[in-house]
Amino acid sequence: MDLEELRAFLDVVETGSFLAAADTLGVSRTTLRRRVEALEARAGVPLLKSTSTGIVLTEAGSVLARRGRVMMQETNALLSSIREVGREPSGVLRLVLPVGLPPHLLAPLFTLLRASYPQLRVHARFSDDPLAESLEDVDMALQFGESLPKGPWLTYVLMRVKERLYASPEYLRQRGTPTSVEALRDHELLTWEAPGEDPRSWPRTGGSRFTVEPTLVATDIHLVRTCCLAGAGIALIPSVDLPDPDVPEPLVPVLPDDVGRERPVSISIPEALSEIPKIREVLGHIRRFLAPL
Repeated sequence: MDLEELRAFLDVVETGSFLAAADTLGVSRTTLRRRVEALEARAGVPLLKSTSTGIVLTEAGSVLARRGRVMMQETNALLSSIREVGREPSGVLRLVLPVGLPPHLLAPLFTLLRASYPQLRVHARFSDDPLAESLEDVDMALQFGESLPKGPWLTYVLMRVKERLYASPEYLRQRGTPTSVEALRDHELLTWEAPGEDPRSWPRTGGSRFTVEPTLVATDIHLVRTCCLAGAGIALIPSVDLPDPDVPEPLVPVLPDDVGRERPVSISIPEALSEIPKIREVLGHIRRFLAPL
């Protein structure tokens, strides 16, 4: 398959028109049409069709578009890998992270990467559900859980964190410490909403679940944790044993033998990028950084 033909086809798919795709690639519309027609001739079936609303994919075109994006990513990754052989990691590392990771966890990791690889720049964006995002322009996606992204990705469990109940000492002094799951009904309850999960269904350590009515539900773990530190209630959140800066009294576990579970922290990498030195070395640094936590 001719890569220029494939690139032309994919640009038409992404822009929705031959004119827009020609502008994107910097070629004439006639040249672009010839490339797409040549690709259709190779395939032996129509890939695109014109409708009153614009260009749409045929069934065969949908299959090629889905797989073709991966092929282009693998081709670009191969070229990047060859260019970086024998060189220290450089360029931009594109990360998608779950909303709510505490800044005092991310800041030392960023400092470590900059100190180790001064030619490397980091572009981080945050998402309520990292694996639900478009991952075409992502080098690494971090998430709480072991769900697998669609497509040829490699997923590694970096660590396991305890998801359990926490409260500030001040809250417990004012409201008392619950001694049973049933006693939680008399308290202000805060919770993180994990992707695809019911925030009103809380886990028991034995594996069963019970229902609550939280006063605060948020997809941002850090917001829930901050409200908990401020004495707003008892929070169900995943947490690592790191001290919170500027907080004189750390959070206290509540009902640790009755409520909670372990939740994995995973990182997913496009298989096509896994052998690029930049990706491989940064992954090693991240794993070593998180190992003691």
